[in-house]
Amino acid sequence: MRKYLVMAAFAVAMATAGGAAAAEVEVKMLNRGIEGVMVFEPALIKVEPGDTVKFVATDKGHNAETIKGMLPDGAATFAGKNGEDIVVKFDQAGIYGVKCTPHYGMGMVAMVVVGTPANEEQARAVPQTGKAKQIFAVLFDRFAATKTAAK
Repeated sequence: MRKYLVMAAFAVAMATAGGAAAAEVEVKMLNRGIEGVMVFEPALIKVEPGDTVKFVATDKGHNAETIKGMLPDGAATFAGKNGEDIVVKFDQAGIYGVKCTPHYGMGMVAMVVVGTPANEEQARAVPQTGKAKQIFAVLFDRFAATKTAAK
């Protein structure tokens, strides 16, 4: 009987440890980066459900906020404060559009892809403003290339 209790305790410990395997990805909010001015770096982030993304205000005056309509149905929105880091846990699979509110029109956007998204068409259909429209076109092309490469 003791042997079974030890095995059961070990199984519970292993199952609990499995939750600790979630990853955290860091995204910098920058005035100038590899891809130009007013950027998230990286701008295309791929994670699994349960992972977190830490948006780091490397340069002050930036925030990270979901774009209305550009997230899976039922997913929680988030909005960080200007100049402050924000850590977001992504539990639901899908594509999430992220913007820096003060620099949205300048194209300061990012795309977080969680697991296997079912909302790609919906996310693509969200109207964008200014340079954000061009940046999202590039991000969707990069995402499509990763799907093709995975086949």
